[in-house]
Amino acid sequence: MYAFDYQRPAAIEAAVALLRAVDEPKVLAGGQTLLPTLKQRLAQPGTLVDLAGIPGLAAIERRGEGLLIGAMARHAQVAASPLVRSVIPALAELAGMIGDPAVRNRGTLGGSIANNDPTADYPAACLGLGASIVTTARTLPADDFFTGLFETALAEDELVVAVEFAAPARAGYAKFRNPASRYAMAGVFVAEGAEGFRVAVTGAGQGGVFRWTEAEAALAADFRPEALDNLSLDSADVMADLHGSADYRAHLVKVMAKRAVTVALR
Repeated sequence: MYAFDYQRPAAIEAAVALLRAVDEPKVLAGGQTLLPTLKQRLAQPGTLVDLAGIPGLAAIERRGEGLLIGAMARHAQVAASPLVRSVIPALAELAGMIGDPAVRNRGTLGGSIANNDPTADYPAACLGLGASIVTTARTLPADDFFTGLFETALAEDELVVAVEFAAPARAGYAKFRNPASRYAMAGVFVAEGAEGFRVAVTGAGQGGVFRWTEAEAALAADFRPEALDNLSLDSADVMADLHGSADYRAHLVKVMAKRAVTVALR
């Protein structure tokens, strides 16, 4: 690990000021990706800005008919929350599938979506539920927030503060886990909301999380797993690695989509 300065601001305004003032800053939320990266010397920040000392960023609140979840809410907190389980049970189930207990008790919602790992779970929930990402500067729809592999629309001095989720009429999530990392080799979040049907896919796209619009149209006509029988995801845009070929992952997406619909119908 390279040497760096460490700052633990007590207010969100102070954190933003640090991002603007210091050289080569990195933001520490849960640290489940950043800390291993630092240990392997794959990153060399000048200053580590730790958000753990800022009060109020881990709250889970009712917002209208939906939820407002703070950026520093831990995965385990979301998974166990009676409020989340009653309003969006599929979101609580997704949070409970992330990593292992150690990861779930340290990793955060904001850290996950800001990192935008192409195999992470929360980006699929945000995109599938049509969430709004609240930052220190603005509010962005999830469709505009995720821009590519490990890339988001966040500016260098912009932090995620919370995520606002509308309550769906029904929703479900299913994923095929890498047996070692427990990241999604293919994960699909399906939801029926006020604006229609959304199907978000993680773990498979070469450009990161994406919406499977053909599946959305099929489910709008017939919300049953069988509605997806005649669909096939084009493997040209699907990632391939030592864990699975593009064709294999494309097939997994369809299987997980059908399972997610089954979950939503429970």
